[in-house]
Amino acid sequence: MGSVDPIVEALQRRAASDARVIALGGGLPSPRQFPRRALATAFLRTIGDPSALQYGWPEGHARLRAFIAARLAARGADIDADEVVVTSGAQQAIVIATQAIVGPGGRIATDEESYPAALDAFRTLGAIPVAGLDAPSTTAAYVMPAIANPRGRALDRAARGRLIASRRALLEDDAYAELRFDGAPPAPLVTEARGRVFHIGTFSKTLCPGLRVGWLVAPRRYQRRVLRAKRDQDLQSSTLAQAILVEALGLGADGDDAAIARAVESFDARLERLRRFYRRRAERLVRALRRHLPSWRVAMPEGGFSVWVDSDDALDDVTLLRAAVDEGVAFDPGRLFRPSRTPAPLALRLCFSAEPPDRLEEGVRRLARAVARVARAAHGARSATLHP
Repeated sequence: MGSVDPIVEALQRRAASDARVIALGGGLPSPRQFPRRALATAFLRTIGDPSALQYGWPEGHARLRAFIAARLAARGADIDADEVVVTSGAQQAIVIATQAIVGPGGRIATDEESYPAALDAFRTLGAIPVAGLDAPSTTAAYVMPAIANPRGRALDRAARGRLIASRRALLEDDAYAELRFDGAPPAPLVTEARGRVFHIGTFSKTLCPGLRVGWLVAPRRYQRRVLRAKRDQDLQSSTLAQAILVEALGLGADGDDAAIARAVESFDARLERLRRFYRRRAERLVRALRRHLPSWRVAMPEGGFSVWVDSDDALDDVTLLRAAVDEGVAFDPGRLFRPSRTPAPLALRLCFSAEPPDRLEEGVRRLARAVARVARAAHGARSATLHP
């Protein structure tokens, strides 16, 4: 969601605390799509089970791991449930995978723009994110091949082939894979390079982020190291959250393959609804941008929660964010997504996922006003410098 940039974080927190501000940043799923009734029913059933309130094993709930393995198998990945480690969201999986393969000073190749919390985690661990998946002298590559954040596009076939051929360790973040609008996520990289891919996933985008349930599938030779790191960090992911999820998904008793198959089918139906829902919002936001900011560049995403927009305007993205929050709209500055943190050229991530369609349109109107306001101020400053 946020960033360690203190100015940006302060503006984001200010925006989040003001109901008047339309949130086009943050990457939040729509609250309308949280399965509240199913989760409430699952909680009431689960809370009476003492095992749901007890410690568990570092690798996580057996039935949940079986469900994750079954979903990966449907996409062509030969993954056994015993190879899945349940994590506290995808973020913990990213950290554990990074610790396993990249030491301080190690270089990790990323897309030209990438997930800010992953970039921040790499830096915190002493690793160096480097823009460009083909960047030389890199120990590993971090990539979102099915749907990238922030652009909402898939990795092209040629780039995928080069990654597989590179022989580097690969951190595959599949957070948005099941939210491709065409409903056809590609086979994960782990199907082609099982010995080098750390596959990362989460329920945060497809169910709700509050449960903090994700997963990591590591190459077999790293499994003991990954489990040790998981145990050392927090002993285990929340037993209660996992038990609620198992109940809400209808996974049945241990070893009940039929229940897991039914849960997979039910989850697929949910995903179809989510894809239609988010596609409609994406289309609404893209239309609004083309109407109110016609000189800016924007492409319809293939899935996920956001679009990436950029401009030739010589404006500072943080200055623009400050003006936008004053106007009543927030976004994510482009610098957050760049390994170099450079603010130029001007770019923004705008999320269509959390706000209703009418607020998306109004949010872009407010953004256009902020752009005009900052452009006038910048023009005035340049004129004063040229003609003191």
